[in-house]
Amino acid sequence: MGFFLKGLGWCARRPGWWLFGLIPALIAFVLYVVALIWLATNAGDIAAWVTPFADDWGWKGLFRTLIGILIFVVGLGLSIITFTAVTLAIGEPFYEKLSEKVEEDFGAVPGDDLPFWRSLFRSIRDSLMTLVYVLMFTIPLFVLGFVPVIGQTIVPVLGALVSGFFLTVELTALAMERRGLHRKDRFAILRNNKGSALGFGVAIFLTFLIPFAAVIAMPGAVAGATLMVRVRLTPSTLVP
Repeated sequence: MGFFLKGLGWCARRPGWWLFGLIPALIAFVLYVVALIWLATNAGDIAAWVTPFADDWGWKGLFRTLIGILIFVVGLGLSIITFTAVTLAIGEPFYEKLSEKVEEDFGAVPGDDLPFWRSLFRSIRDSLMTLVYVLMFTIPLFVLGFVPVIGQTIVPVLGALVSGFFLTVELTALAMERRGLHRKDRFAILRNNKGSALGFGVAIFLTFLIPFAAVIAMPGAVAGATLMVRVRLTPSTLVP
């Protein structure tokens, strides 16, 4: 969590870079607001479509209202996870520069001289693979959400942990790729540092639940992830 706060502090001391990092986050935010408004408006119809077995139930209205709320909550959770990936894809050159500036402030910048288009392609490919992993966890959690008690207590906690871990995966990608670490290597490092990965990611996940916070905090999250990779996650042989 401390690295997230340090990242926010770094941006607070450099408002120019913070505003620079807001541009792609604002673009992604507008896209997601439109999508979530559509989901909220149509959640009832979607709930009716996925629960045809409840047509003859006397309390189908209440049941489908609860399902509609759950669908929206799951959509909100997915939007928080994918917001980072989409924002990083949109703002690849923005956040690459911001991350490099953080590195410069703390010493030499490791170099990975991949052309921009190859770096962007790899970033999109890795984000899609991460999304597949997220869905592998999210779909079972969505089903467990229907189980009384467990769905209202344990499932939200597990959802926050899963979301937090994969947010860290996305946010640390820039700094790790700069050190020549590919997706499998990055996952292995984060699995071996679960405490750091979860502490950082869950703090950001909870922050992103606050309206507009995802936009405001995104540059700080990128800066914090860069600091965490540099100080704690990167093997010593790769630290400049």
